[in-house]
Amino acid sequence: MSQPVYLTHDIRRIEQAAGNTSPPLMERAGAAAAELAATLLSDKGKDVLVLAGPGNNGGDAKVVSRILQEKFFRVTLADTPSVPPQKNFNLVVDGLFGIGLARPIEGAYAKLIDFVNAQSCPVLALDIPSGLSSDTGQVLGRAVRATHTITFIGMKPGLLMLDGPDHCGEIVVADLGIKPDSPPGSWIAEPGLFRNILKPRPRNFHKGMAGSLAVIGGAPGMEGAALLAGRAALKLGAGRVYVGLLDASLPVDPAAPELMLRHADDVLGEDLNALVVGPGLGQSERAETLVGAALASELPCVLDADALNLIAESEDLRHACARRQVETIVTPHPAEAARLLAENTAAVQADRVKSARMLAENLNAHVVLKGNGSILAARDRHWFINTSGNPGMASAGMGDVLAGLLGALLAQGYTGETALVLGTHLHGAAGDALASSGVGPVGMTATELIDAARSTWNKWL
Repeated sequence: MSQPVYLTHDIRRIEQAAGNTSPPLMERAGAAAAELAATLLSDKGKDVLVLAGPGNNGGDAKVVSRILQEKFFRVTLADTPSVPPQKNFNLVVDGLFGIGLARPIEGAYAKLIDFVNAQSCPVLALDIPSGLSSDTGQVLGRAVRATHTITFIGMKPGLLMLDGPDHCGEIVVADLGIKPDSPPGSWIAEPGLFRNILKPRPRNFHKGMAGSLAVIGGAPGMEGAALLAGRAALKLGAGRVYVGLLDASLPVDPAAPELMLRHADDVLGEDLNALVVGPGLGQSERAETLVGAALASELPCVLDADALNLIAESEDLRHACARRQVETIVTPHPAEAARLLAENTAAVQADRVKSARMLAENLNAHVVLKGNGSILAARDRHWFINTSGNPGMASAGMGDVLAGLLGALLAQGYTGETALVLGTHLHGAAGDALASSGVGPVGMTATELIDAARSTWNKWL
């Protein structure tokens, strides 16, 4: 099973349910961290700086200090915000602020964090790097850049998204011997979640069994977006892929002649199993009519790009989306999510989990809020963080490919939640496969990602 993820209030509830344990949780946390610290110090030297803040995180740090001293390490314990005297430390243990931090770090503590970040030795953060929001991954004023983080009881979302991955380094989870008293509602997206529901093809198979998908988009000057989505769907195994273009001047896609190009107005008349609406669609009156027709259909649907912008501007389209009983997946980036929520982008990024879950509830849809650590919010209120992918995927057309992958999975009969988690993770895993093979990360293209996704998908199957 996949690794669960816990918000701060979940961790507090688990701690409270654990009650008075023996040894106490602080002692267990400090012992686990001291063991890791000793491993990191192996053959590197004996000089350790331990920073202990004013709260429970500082208490954990003091336990680390005591245990390391018992192991004959030379420990400098700093439990005030003053910058320690210059010394060549072999390890810094960051126990300044933990998951309870709710305001920006300023003044003397900010200077202390700057001091830590200037060190050349490894930095071990306790629970979460000081200054990083445990729930959102935002830097609160200043944040420690750790090389290693030991997080207690369970994984925190802030370690996995937004600024978190640039600050936490290698993550170790120490469960402290605690078993949560109730099942989690959120997990890391990874193959273990869906391994048992993949559908390898039998020998007695034909293309009609792989479903038919229509991609609707491609206004003049933006035809490439729709074609990318169509090519991705084709190579992920959809049996037939129609591309309904608002600009119907292209008779065939030379790079993928298997795609059946149609007028956008005609494609809904085909015998279909799923839709992708939005890549390169534009925001014309005709585009709005097509989105309305797609929402009125009984077909599972992926809504992307301009389809989302049109829904954000139309109360009728929002209501039509919310009324749908069939599977709907929406794929906003933060700015599109902000428009859908009538917020600004900063507000969306300030709490990505909350934003994605609000969208899922408001639109009655499965949501992938794209970004570093994409948030996947299912209609049943479960949510996931996807950690696959890399900065090379910040390039034109990647979202169109994702939409095509998701549409192909819907067309092949996967449920909306499965397609959401499986397709998003596959998209990132394909990018990682490209980067590890030397294609990127800088300069990686959406077209290259399609073949990598096909290869990764077949390996999983």
